[in-house]
Amino acid sequence: MALSLLVILVCGAMLWRQRRASQARATAVREIVDENLPPEDFQGAVILVCGDNSPLFVSGSRHRETRQGWYLWVKDAEQLPLLAQHLSLVRPALASQISVMLAVVPEQHTSGDDFTQSLRSWQRAVVQCRAAFGTIPPLWTVTWVSPSAACVEAEPVWFTTVSQRTGIQVYQPCQGNMSLTEWTRETGSDGRLSRLSQGLWLDGLLAWQNSAVNDLLSVRQGELPVMKPCVQGMCMVPVSGIAGNLWQQHITAVTALPPDAAVTTGPLPLPELLLPALPRRRGVSRRMVFWRYAGLLGGIFLALAMLASWMNNQRLIRNVGDHLALYHQLTGKPVAPKLRAQQRLRADGTLLDDWARRGEPLCYRLGLYQGLRLVPPVEAAVSDWAPPPPPPPVIKKIIQGPKTLRLDSMSLFDSGKSALKAGSTRMLVNSLVGIKAKPGWLIVVSGHTDNTGNPKLNQTLSLKRAEAVRNWMRDTGDVPESCFAVQGYGESRPIATNDTPDGRALNRRVEISLVPQANACQIPGKTPASSQDDGASQHNGE
Repeated sequence: MALSLLVILVCGAMLWRQRRASQARATAVREIVDENLPPEDFQGAVILVCGDNSPLFVSGSRHRETRQGWYLWVKDAEQLPLLAQHLSLVRPALASQISVMLAVVPEQHTSGDDFTQSLRSWQRAVVQCRAAFGTIPPLWTVTWVSPSAACVEAEPVWFTTVSQRTGIQVYQPCQGNMSLTEWTRETGSDGRLSRLSQGLWLDGLLAWQNSAVNDLLSVRQGELPVMKPCVQGMCMVPVSGIAGNLWQQHITAVTALPPDAAVTTGPLPLPELLLPALPRRRGVSRRMVFWRYAGLLGGIFLALAMLASWMNNQRLIRNVGDHLALYHQLTGKPVAPKLRAQQRLRADGTLLDDWARRGEPLCYRLGLYQGLRLVPPVEAAVSDWAPPPPPPPVIKKIIQGPKTLRLDSMSLFDSGKSALKAGSTRMLVNSLVGIKAKPGWLIVVSGHTDNTGNPKLNQTLSLKRAEAVRNWMRDTGDVPESCFAVQGYGESRPIATNDTPDGRALNRRVEISLVPQANACQIPGKTPASSQDDGASQHNGE
């Protein structure tokens, strides 16, 4: 989120800055319309004419087109870098053909200091063109002065310096280039005086050019680098000048005779002969500019995407690493924290395994995915520990008490008697149907009375009644006597109060119970039965 916001802010700032720059360029170059600019496919040189450029253009014209070049008039030093930037945007393919020509017309200046300041301003403007072209464009100088009065040449004479090896070359229309020495010797006696005069005139011009222009450009001043003109040209042609101009001052200082001022109406000749000698750089077409911007934006996007992918992978490594570190720090006592840490690692392993099979998300790709190297340590950590098994379940075994059957004594015996009454057999059969002899179980027959009468007699009576029931069960059910135990408790174990007739009736009873005993009732061919085989039951006789 923060990265996206940063990208939006940077793009907004760049758009705002570009808009401001576009407005400034539009204001500065509003006098340059598209008709003044060369077409995109123009093959000749494109020259930004600076300095004393007014005499080179017809009044109201902002450009001059020739077979070899396209000359653009630059209003002032402030307009030059803006015009250069405008050209780099609207005519990027012509950037390699653009050069800056410094036009020098000394006959239009009267103050040397003003001329120097103007030259410095143009020098600074040329350096500022580096922002538009990526480098300082080629700079060349051309100087126009009026010839001497002894000159009989009708055509302008050009003196050029293209390289130190060739020296000064002289060019006249229809005659081509020749060295200065050959040009001086070529003509007859009448023309020789004129050319000798022009040679002396040239010496004076070179002296002034070196002191006023070349020396200034060859000295570094502050942020201004040394700027050596790649080509220099000097043209002797009638130039309209003002009284007391710099050229007159220079000639007067040398000869003490001021030259005459010329009057011309047409524009000065253009230095066409110098255009082939201008250096060329590699141009950039609109398509190349488009692809450069596209590549730049694509590179920025790719860099941001790789940065985001790297950050996501680092976050993944850090999270899984933290889970592993916490898991290894826990000893397993208590079990719950380490079990939770193990479950978290299992979730990490499941996620990494799913990504390995189906492919990781886009935010982890671009060749930076680190999840594969996290799988082995996660799997090793998950498999090196297991929680201890749970304790065996506690089985609660309910051991039932002895099975007890209660018989009403009054239903079996007459009052005070221990012999079974006639007709009690049916009740005994119905009541004792569930009482069976089993190995390991003892049939306990106990008699009880109420508290009426003598306690000792009651105890004896209860014992005899228990024996009577035992004897009936032994004889009737063919149960060995070893399976029985007989007890008489008398009135010692009441189950109800003896204060009421109903309570005393409940206390007069015979109880038959099955009690587990390992060595009891050993019947051949039968194994002892578990106490769980029988449930508790209760029957009250009538």
